[in-house]
Amino acid sequence: VQLQASGGGLVQAGGSLRLSCATSVRTFSRYSMGWFRQAPGKEREFVAAGSWGGGSTDYADSVKGRFTISKDNAKNTVYLQMNNLKPEDTAVYYCAATRRNLISSSCHSRTNYHYWGQGTLVTVSS
Repeated sequence: VQLQASGGGLVQAGGSLRLSCATSVRTFSRYSMGWFRQAPGKEREFVAAGSWGGGSTDYADSVKGRFTISKDNAKNTVYLQMNNLKPEDTAVYYCAATRRNLISSSCHSRTNYHYWGQGTLVTVSS
């Protein structure tokens, strides 16, 4: 599985960005897809996940109501729409995938994902 994240950049607080993860995945229902981020000096943390085989999505508490994960089957692409960005959202964002149908909190653990893309940097200025 190949993953290619893009769409990062510099944005002011309160602004929006949409990240894209182009994948070689053909059938999203057979995979769980996740977004993680890593700020300087910090551990990589869970942001959002979609397990569309089970019809579920999940978000970190810090981004609920502001970020949305979605997919475009025709384009084999997963998106992360980020609204009302805050300086604390500044990080390198990574997309990840696994053939497992992750449910509940299992989608929060990066060790459950077997495929990773390169990161894309998001910088939010105050």
